[in-house]
Amino acid sequence: MINVILIAAVSADGKIAERADQSSLDWTSKEDTQFFVKRTKEAGVMIMGRKTFETIGKPLKERLIVVMTSSTEGKTSQTGILEYTTASPKEILEDLTERGYKEAAICGGSSVYAQFLKEGLVDEVFLTIEPVLFGSGVPLATDFSRINMTLVDTTRLGDQAVLLHFKVLR
Repeated sequence: MINVILIAAVSADGKIAERADQSSLDWTSKEDTQFFVKRTKEAGVMIMGRKTFETIGKPLKERLIVVMTSSTEGKTSQTGILEYTTASPKEILEDLTERGYKEAAICGGSSVYAQFLKEGLVDEVFLTIEPVLFGSGVPLATDFSRINMTLVDTTRLGDQAVLLHFKVLR
């Protein structure tokens, strides 16, 4: 089966945004952006929700973007570049595996992270902790059962951020 990595930048109080329509580029470091680009290109596939895709606004080079949405009506897919789907997380991963993909990056938002975590489909987690406290905002994910992980690596990103790499324990 395909290796599934969850990639997120979070505030020091665990939020992925202050508000639902906010782009992480508004508050994350350039080093986190560089890591995100490099790691998602290595994965080859990015899976995200419609709102997250709208904050990006366009397909990204050298990666397939799979956009999870409740309706594909009026949405135009470009096979191998940008694909809209109403499939479940498990169905998406089965399809990608059949197509020969070895890895997929889950890239947000909160609901998409939660769906993959709830179904036990995440193998690794990459969290960039940025030096900001939002106080309120959008959590990484909610409504899933406890997941134990082991710390694989910590990397300082620039002067202020820290990247944590975890492996999910099964």
